[in-house]
Amino acid sequence: MFKYVNDVSNIAHNIIKNTISRNTALDATLGNGFDTDFLSALFKRVYSFDIQKHCIENYKQKHIDNVTLINDSHANMDIYIKEPIDFAMFNLGFLPGGDKSITTNYESTVKALESTLKLLTCNGIVTIALYPGHEAGKIERDRLLRYAAFLPKQVYGVLHHSFINRENNPPELRVIEKK
Repeated sequence: MFKYVNDVSNIAHNIIKNTISRNTALDATLGNGFDTDFLSALFKRVYSFDIQKHCIENYKQKHIDNVTLINDSHANMDIYIKEPIDFAMFNLGFLPGGDKSITTNYESTVKALESTLKLLTCNGIVTIALYPGHEAGKIERDRLLRYAAFLPKQVYGVLHHSFINRENNPPELRVIEKK
């Protein structure tokens, strides 16, 4: 198994470990809670969103004090979060092992990303794991690529990681850093 070039979530975790400020983080897609677990060990406060109530209820069983769980779309984050965010993680697509008809979509993700970028601190970072192996994931990847390409380069650095020697539309990772 590769140490660095293995999984987009692990690459995002490695980037997070080098984050300067560790006050507030966002997991825009709770899912099974692995990213929220990781963030809660590093940050003083973590906001975690999911539209699926069972994901929220399952995670509540862990009783982690520094995690605020929100059963709503990440597109509505500006209703819930008013403080600066040091790091945000989007793990898009559908819930592994869940209903594959429930997926993130471009419209809600862009709205959430716009809110996130407004709240992001200087030197704050956003990671976006993209899964173009299904139709909704392909559309989301393509439209988010266009969106990120037009972010002002004086304010944001955007990096795109992709596996070029894997078949069947492998996952991709986009990283946005605010200057």
